[in-house]
Amino acid sequence: MTENLERQLVGLIAADRLDIPISSMSGKLKRMKPKLAKAISLPDNNYSGERVYANVQKYDSTAKARTMSEAVDMFAEQYPRHGKILRGYIEETRATRESNLYFGMQEGCRLTAEDYLGVMSDLGFTESQARALYEPLMDASRSIARKRADSERSILIG
Repeated sequence: MTENLERQLVGLIAADRLDIPISSMSGKLKRMKPKLAKAISLPDNNYSGERVYANVQKYDSTAKARTMSEAVDMFAEQYPRHGKILRGYIEETRATRESNLYFGMQEGCRLTAEDYLGVMSDLGFTESQARALYEPLMDASRSIARKRADSERSILIG
């Protein structure tokens, strides 16, 4: 049982460490795409080249449902006494309960390449793909880890 628990925690730590550079790159790409798209000027809102194509399609915006706060404001305007009660319920704070799992590596211990490759295999990469991605991901992970304290981590579990 202890060996299985150790293996599960190693898998979690490896997944967490792989997630850091990947989500960092993902965030950068998500911010980059709209800027790149807005910088493109299509003649006649259409382009068809040798390798790529693009077109601009414009739509009339459709009506959207009211937000909850808009609905509450309208209700409070129409029924001030009940609206005040409703706003009171909304503003009440409630106790929240959450559980976090804190995890990390023991002093002087490290994850092996096989630990990371196992997680990448679970993601659907072939062994050769995982090995090809391993070094670049580790380089990015180390670079990011230098910028922040690589201490105990946590994840919300309930």
